[in-house]
Amino acid sequence: MSFARRNGALCANEVPLAAIAAAAGTPTYVYSWPDMARCYRRTARALGRLDHRICYAVKANANLAVLARFAGLGAGWDVVSGGELERVLRAGGDPSRAVFSGVGKSTADIDFALKCGVDCLNVESAGELRRIEARAALLGRRARIAIRVNPDVDAGTHPHIATGGKESKFGVAPAEAAALYREAHQAEHLEIVGIACHIGSQIQAPEPYLAALDALLALADSLAGDDIRLRHVDIGGGFGVRYQPGEKALDLRMLGERVAAAFATRPGPPPTLLVEPGRSLVAAAGVLLTKVEYVKPSAGPRQPGFAVVDAAMNDLLRPVLYQAWHRVRMVEPAGKRRRWHVVGPVCESADYLARSRLLALAEGSLLAIDDAGAYGFTQSSNYNGRPRAAEVLVDRGAFAVVRRRETAADLWRLERTV
Repeated sequence: MSFARRNGALCANEVPLAAIAAAAGTPTYVYSWPDMARCYRRTARALGRLDHRICYAVKANANLAVLARFAGLGAGWDVVSGGELERVLRAGGDPSRAVFSGVGKSTADIDFALKCGVDCLNVESAGELRRIEARAALLGRRARIAIRVNPDVDAGTHPHIATGGKESKFGVAPAEAAALYREAHQAEHLEIVGIACHIGSQIQAPEPYLAALDALLALADSLAGDDIRLRHVDIGGGFGVRYQPGEKALDLRMLGERVAAAFATRPGPPPTLLVEPGRSLVAAAGVLLTKVEYVKPSAGPRQPGFAVVDAAMNDLLRPVLYQAWHRVRMVEPAGKRRRWHVVGPVCESADYLARSRLLALAEGSLLAIDDAGAYGFTQSSNYNGRPRAAEVLVDRGAFAVVRRRETAADLWRLERTV
């Protein structure tokens, strides 16, 4: 673990977080590249028995420096917008290793993907399939596609991050998917290359993936009679990580072994396995560094006080959006420990980053909010006229600001009075 104490001070790869705060200010996201690389290689080893491709989910952490380094490891890409695809290109990523998902691809998105030569467009509706075919014909190209199947599998996760149930907006039911595959098989400008699903996030056991895989393979078998052959099977991402006591990370090695066993029972050469991890590669490799502005002790000894910090729900939305739990640590403990609600300055009662935490803090103390490398900065906003945080990347005992802190002028740069 890179975020550990040295001589009592919390560090990132031997670099004191206090030194980063002094140089970059707060709030600031701090990322450890060695941790990200270690998680990527661990995933690759777990899937080593399979012909596979790791398509990093750009939505988890889209900083260009992070993407460039994943490109250097040979990563593929999972993108859900033209903007994410543009980021991959600017970071030196290979679009031919990208899958493009999302329920609402615009005509501009589709055209951009076709011109860039993405490996596969994951189709999520009949209307989208027909629009892709029409745009490919207009551009004189052949679009490589997979159908995203909604297998109606309960992933056992928070409702806001469950995407594989029949009530979800994502994907299509197996029967509809079969009809779309047969339609695509007759289309001149479409090339069927695979089948896909994504059943949710923070999945902690392999069983939901295996149930979804069974549904995908059953559909693939039914299509073989129509001479529709699928070169890859994409089981999505959502690999669970451990945020708090009682949670467990997904056993990637076990998942890899069981998928390999499922493929081994089938005739012919096994398909390529695609996975789309994001959180599991970057969450634990990041902290949100924030400073205590004010303390408001409670009226009673058993009630937590309020530690008002300079980060807020606009910086880290997960606690409000998903009731997510993040560990909070003192960078350099100060004073006697007591219970505090860690809150931001945004004018919303929901602006909590953590509730009832035992901390030794005072005004001016630095806090590190752990496991903030995923869905932190990418979900941030300028609510209440707040400039977004800086981002810092740490590697080999040194750090670099890889996204400067926004200024007030950045907030109105695209506006004008009339």
